[in-house]
Amino acid sequence: MGQGQSNAPISTVSNPPQDDGITWWCKIGAKGMCVLGGIGAVIAGLFRCITFTPLCLVAGIMLMLQGFFLILMEAPCCCQFLDFIQPVSRFSERRGPFQKALIYGLPAILPLILCFSVTSAIGCALVFASGGIYGIIALGKKADKETMMTRARGEEVEMKETLIANEQSASVQ
Repeated sequence: MGQGQSNAPISTVSNPPQDDGITWWCKIGAKGMCVLGGIGAVIAGLFRCITFTPLCLVAGIMLMLQGFFLILMEAPCCCQFLDFIQPVSRFSERRGPFQKALIYGLPAILPLILCFSVTSAIGCALVFASGGIYGIIALGKKADKETMMTRARGEEVEMKETLIANEQSASVQ
């Protein structure tokens, strides 16, 4: 060992995942739906490519690419034979649910605009549904029943107490 070098092992383990409030079964369900949606989009894009119009051909190719992108981002284990999988997997894991909703949902509209047909509508709906699931996850957990009932009646006690306390402190000054 040279001077200034330590013999401590280098840790290859990344930081443990932080608790984002999303249950494990919800994460697995969203990933599963995205993989199924991606497979369906690839199949729908393949059928969409059987055409004589160039715009429908482009829409079918785009649909297949979007399906492959979904599978690549959500289940990199399906594409282990590709060299660039690890950076894509790390990029995907760092994205939040809202970002994934936008990344998956917005491009799904373009093939439908280029060539409106049943197969492109089904494929785009599958990709858009994958983005929609992540959009719902991004909304977060709903409140408990008592809190929702209190807010529905307009009886937010904590808010009223805070306002009364602020008014009293302002009138004293």
